Amino acid sequence: MVFKRRQPRGWWSWFRQMFYPDGGFRRATRYMIHRMRRLPDEPHRIARGVFAGCLIGFLPLPGLQFVGAAGLAWLMRGNILAALIGTFNSNPVTTPFFAVAAISLGHWMLGIQTPLTAEAIGMAFAEAGGDLWGNVMAIFTDRPAHWGGLLNFWRTIYVPYFIGALLPGIVLSLGFYYATIPLVRAYQKSRAAKSRERGERRRKLRAALADAKHRLTGKPETPDDDSPGTP
Repeated sequence: MVFKRRQPRGWWSWFRQMFYPDGGFRRATRYMIHRMRRLPDEPHRIARGVFAGCLIGFLPLPGLQFVGAAGLAWLMRGNILAALIGTFNSNPVTTPFFAVAAISLGHWMLGIQTPLTAEAIGMAFAEAGGDLWGNVMAIFTDRPAHWGGLLNFWRTIYVPYFIGALLPGIVLSLGFYYATIPLVRAYQKSRAAKSRERGERRRKLRAALADAKHRLTGKPETPDDDSPGTP
């Protein structure tokens, strides 16, 4: 295959890419912005897609971010590809800091007094994971199902995270929305101007070649088959 890697990427390489991409985060960010600006759509539609993708990326929807971003972009009549790209604001580096801030805000908004420490968060995840695994095994055995750990995780972690992330996510996504419109518009204008310049240079080059041919042969230039007026 033409685009197949000579050395296939291993599992460790894929895992490392999730935390630190090749070339660093600066190069990855510039690439994502470049891809966003080159989308063939109206600036407002691209911006609506960016808003949808960024908002869904801030919310705790593991495994459903692409589906949620595409659905929200479709409802907003935004660019779906821009929405999928916008979800990359959520990554293993930024998410832990945003998650702690969102859960803290959610605890304050809901009046939850449970201390938000690393030990408490780890314990909630461990208890929820244990209940989830035990309930799956209970389907095939006589063991009773337990929901205490899952309910505690839902009450102290997930719901506060979702509520605490919603308002900041909307505000930050609106910032991305308004920043995307002028960037895409300026890039599209610049690209159109460069395209016109290239077309003008090609036209002048064809005219110069035709004139040189006329000077050498002494014959008038014959119109092309696809030129206007040719039967």
